[in-house]
Amino acid sequence: MQQTLKGKRVAILATDGFEQVELTEPKKAVEQAGATTDVISPKSGEIRGWKFKDWGDSVKVDKTLENAKPADYDLLLLPGGVANPDNLRMDEKAVNFVKQFAQAGKPIAAICHGPWTLIEAGVVKGRTLTSWPSLKTDLKNAGANWVDKEVVVDGNFITSRKPDDLPAFNKKVIEEIADGKHLKAAS
Repeated sequence: MQQTLKGKRVAILATDGFEQVELTEPKKAVEQAGATTDVISPKSGEIRGWKFKDWGDSVKVDKTLENAKPADYDLLLLPGGVANPDNLRMDEKAVNFVKQFAQAGKPIAAICHGPWTLIEAGVVKGRTLTSWPSLKTDLKNAGANWVDKEVVVDGNFITSRKPDDLPAFNKKVIEEIADGKHLKAAS
């Protein structure tokens, strides 16, 4: 695979209960395209994934939120799972990390329940997004336009609905980082 993302850095913000494939598959895709990734979490050590209906594998945390700076990254990835974004949206440092990405106009890729953290950061008003269907009302109540599509790009936001959308999501994430158009987005 062509190394289109050589020199790019991706922050993956997650905690226990992330949907395993929604972290591991995008991570693998951007790394194969040449990017460097850091799994960032409120806690150090490891975080445990959720594999559809039961606990999955653990993933090493590269940096805690205490030690991570949005300025060091080219894209933020927010995997879903129910517990993961629900816990992140209750963590002030995690919400602030997301808000800093949005304010800088850097790309944010969120899948499934990942947009919950975007809602908490107050950055979805006026945006067109997709998500797991149960977030439709939450996104609309926060001022977003919710659509039922495989992948949606609105400025610096890239969103998808579910694990089945990962091939299209991963492709779009790589394209958006590679072409650099996301930097013109404003919030």
